[in-house]
Amino acid sequence: MLEAEFNWTETDYSRIVMAFTASYAAGLLFFGRIIDLIGTRLGYAISVTVWSIAAMAHALAKSTLGFSIARASLGLGESGNFPAAIKAVAEWFPKKERALATGIFNSGANIGAVTAPLLVPLLIAFYGWKEAFIITGALGFIWLILWLWLFNQPEKIHQVSTEELQYIKSDSNPSQNNSAVRLSWLQLLKNRNTWVFIIAKFLTDPIWWFFLFWLPAFFSAAFQIDLKSPSLHLAIVYSATTVGSIGGGYISGWLISRGWEIRRARLTAMLLFAILVIPIAFTQFAHHEWMVVGLISLAAASHQAWSANLFTTVSDVFPANAVSSVVGMGGMAGSVGGILFPMLIGFLLDYYKNLGMLTTGYHVLFIMCACAYVIAWLVMRLSIRK
Repeated sequence: MLEAEFNWTETDYSRIVMAFTASYAAGLLFFGRIIDLIGTRLGYAISVTVWSIAAMAHALAKSTLGFSIARASLGLGESGNFPAAIKAVAEWFPKKERALATGIFNSGANIGAVTAPLLVPLLIAFYGWKEAFIITGALGFIWLILWLWLFNQPEKIHQVSTEELQYIKSDSNPSQNNSAVRLSWLQLLKNRNTWVFIIAKFLTDPIWWFFLFWLPAFFSAAFQIDLKSPSLHLAIVYSATTVGSIGGGYISGWLISRGWEIRRARLTAMLLFAILVIPIAFTQFAHHEWMVVGLISLAAASHQAWSANLFTTVSDVFPANAVSSVVGMGGMAGSVGGILFPMLIGFLLDYYKNLGMLTTGYHVLFIMCACAYVIAWLVMRLSIRK
């Protein structure tokens, strides 16, 4: 609808995506540090307030520039999400449970991605596209009330027993439990494990942005699906990511509970998920649309399983007061990749579109997706330290 109303080309849309990811990248570095300084509870509340206002502000956009500004504001607010969420998990769970906890909270994003293709077309049909942005953005304020009411650090909640606190910290190093530890950005950047996380995020995060921003257009181009109606194809893909997110977190935790060393358990699980992305390279040979949906679903689910473990490696090796900062650095690197990759996507899709071969452009991109995780895993396997 918006493409027709504002006469967007593929390159125009890629620039709107880039406005979001550029702001998201800068915001991750900022919010990651701020959350380590002011705490998870307040930092997350600020992030979601900015996000909700920006989401509703899309309804005010009257041009491509207006949409770019709204998307940039949304990216700034959204950038606090993962630094705060990963820090919250590190505060509340022992290492052996963190990947599963991360997978569970991250499945919320996937549930949202399932709900959106079903709910948003109905909102548009009954009210219009502007109201769809206002309604979905306003939902953030409901979450905000619940967050401020219910969340705090376990040490500050009197219902948490001494035994539970001991269990939460049972497999952490003493330095990771020391709230006085403060590490500067320079100190973190000198640590090899910081760069391992940064590189892995740079290589794999852009794939997820591609799945989020371009899959609807791919299904429309490949199978002539009307995106103004609820999309079963997208609902299936994002339902699979929920399974991947929780299952991926469970597998490495299960290996740790069986006596595996933490580093070995994480890397073994992540190798499995990297391999499971590879079949997406063969979508060009799957001529039935549901075979294509199956291959994309497997890749998207594997990304979420990979991501749950990748995020958890940060709290495995860094002190609690540095977790958000490192997550922010890695997230920024992933977003920089998310800025650069859409430039290539826009160029490729416009090139093949002019040749009348738009779906071929998508297949080239799927091959790139298939390679990214194996390369990232090799970097981690060769570089990450205990």
